[in-house]
Amino acid sequence: MSPRKIIIDTDPGQDDAVAILLALASPEDIDVLGITAVAGNVPLALTQKNARIICELAGKTETKVYSGCDVPLSRKLVTAEHVHGKTGLDGPTLPDPTMPLQDQHAVDFIIDTLRNEDAGTVTLCPLGPLTNLATAFNKAPDIVEKVQEIVLMGGAYFEVGNITPAAEFNIYVDPEAADVVFKSGVPIVVMPLDVTHKTLVTKPRNDAFRAIDTSVGIAVAEMTDFFERFDKEKYGSAGAPLHDPCVTAYLIAPELFKGRHVNVEIETQSDLTLGMTVADWWGVTDRAPNALFVGDLDADGFFSLLTERLARL
Repeated sequence: MSPRKIIIDTDPGQDDAVAILLALASPEDIDVLGITAVAGNVPLALTQKNARIICELAGKTETKVYSGCDVPLSRKLVTAEHVHGKTGLDGPTLPDPTMPLQDQHAVDFIIDTLRNEDAGTVTLCPLGPLTNLATAFNKAPDIVEKVQEIVLMGGAYFEVGNITPAAEFNIYVDPEAADVVFKSGVPIVVMPLDVTHKTLVTKPRNDAFRAIDTSVGIAVAEMTDFFERFDKEKYGSAGAPLHDPCVTAYLIAPELFKGRHVNVEIETQSDLTLGMTVADWWGVTDRAPNALFVGDLDADGFFSLLTERLARL
């Protein structure tokens, strides 16, 4: 089987970085057509820079990185430096990138790629707010039916929220964009907090990253060393969850994950529950299912895959 063509849409973020590294380390499974940056964890000037830093760390400087939307569709930008640090990649000391940022806007790259590739052959992999995707869908409705699948990290149901009591960060930052994407009709796979909170980087798992003893392995260990302090304090957990790598791991080994095909709608009106992903887990409405909402994974299998692939870089 030929590698799966994907566009990674991202707001790096340490866990975004690990997701990108996993994709770049897996060319037999994943063909990264491009990486599009969006404002989210930190402002756009940093997310596009961080995406290039990660490509250079991986030794994949031929990867094309595009800068996208710097604000949500209709709201002020909310960022997460309190989790990821002022750069978004706090932890390791990594050099500024020398590889170029592409001139084309990320939204136009998404549109052109979907128009030029065969229908049903490109998967979109958003790891941050869905602003770039929604903007592309609104600007060029003809591309929607050409998307093979959207595999995204975002939302929550049983785990409720991590930025408000009801909402997960990526969806909360731009709920109107999420609403566009979830109503698009494209097949969607959702990696919510319900599954990502089971990917805890315990000390033995982080020691395994560090034991790779390469610049990539050490940088990943230092990233998780940095941002686990927030999750340990907040959740009382044994380590930090690696949210975004669930997306790329699913593309490589979907058998590691379990979920339900349910209806998911996005709350865009309520001040109390803005950005909530309302998942009809129990099938109590007549709303048609529109997403595979993942709830469980084989965590040991996930970390074995991640450690093996990162060791390639």
